[in-house]
Amino acid sequence: MKTRVIGFFLAVLMSAGGALADGARGSVTNLPIPRFVSIKSDECNVRRGPSLSHKIDWVFKRRGMPVEVTAEYGHWRRVRDRDGAGGWVHYSLLSGSRTVIIEDDLVALHIRPDPETQISARLEMGVIAKLGSCTADWCRLNAGGYKGWAPKTVLWGAKPDEIRE
Repeated sequence: MKTRVIGFFLAVLMSAGGALADGARGSVTNLPIPRFVSIKSDECNVRRGPSLSHKIDWVFKRRGMPVEVTAEYGHWRRVRDRDGAGGWVHYSLLSGSRTVIIEDDLVALHIRPDPETQISARLEMGVIAKLGSCTADWCRLNAGGYKGWAPKTVLWGAKPDEIRE
């Protein structure tokens, strides 16, 4: 029985569109793997495998939480959070709307992508912010009605080399 289970998961990994290779694309969506998305609902079941018959390991309870898609299988996406915890989530519970989590305490939001500019707000660790444009070192965020620029180094949910317009 264990051989079949291992074989099944190996088949899932192999059919996930080469998710482990750099520059890989999902076999279902043809979108880049890995990529960031966000949780669409207030509750999102995370399962051990890509079907409703698989056990629920845990539940995301925070709408807008950024997660990284690492594989695809039919209507299912394997995701992980900033702590590396993850599993399989039905695609209908995910949104392409990008968010990030603040990883340092009291991160300054600047009015321009320059540490010498005026600060519009400070964000606490764990705040989820909507992701706007990104330069090589900064990203524009919107959180709690406040807008501004924060260094990428204090964010989880944007790749270090990602440029967004």
